[in-house]
Amino acid sequence: QVQLVESGGGLVQPGGSLRLSCAASGSDFIIYDMGWYRQAPGKQRELVATITDYYSTNVADSVKGRFTISRDNVKNTVYLQMNSLKPEDTSVYYCNARIKALGQPASDYWGQGTQVTVSS
Repeated sequence: QVQLVESGGGLVQPGGSLRLSCAASGSDFIIYDMGWYRQAPGKQRELVATITDYYSTNVADSVKGRFTISRDNVKNTVYLQMNSLKPEDTSVYYCNARIKALGQPASDYWGQGTQVTVSS
C-alpha cells in the first residue's frame, strides 16, 4: 500500500519561511509527477507547483519567485520551500503524486494535508 505522508506545516509570521516535505512509503512503485496543491476555507483546491520525474517544474503565478518545488528520487520525497509568506498563503497544503504500484495502473495519490497559517 503506497502512502504519502506530509510534514512541515505550522504557524509563521508574514515574511517568514516554511519547508513542506512529502514522502512516499510502501514498496514496488514508480513515482512520476509530484506536486503541491492548497485549499483555503470556502475555496476550491488550487495548484501550487508541480515537478516531473525529470525535474521540470511548473509554479503558480501567485507564488512564483517565493515558492520552490524540488524532489529527491532516492528518498521518494517532494519538497516545497516557501519564502516571503503572505497571509493569503494560509491554506491546507496537499501533496500529490502520480504513482504506478506493482500490478496496478498509474493513479493519483494524495497526502493527508498539512495546515499552513501565516499570521502575526
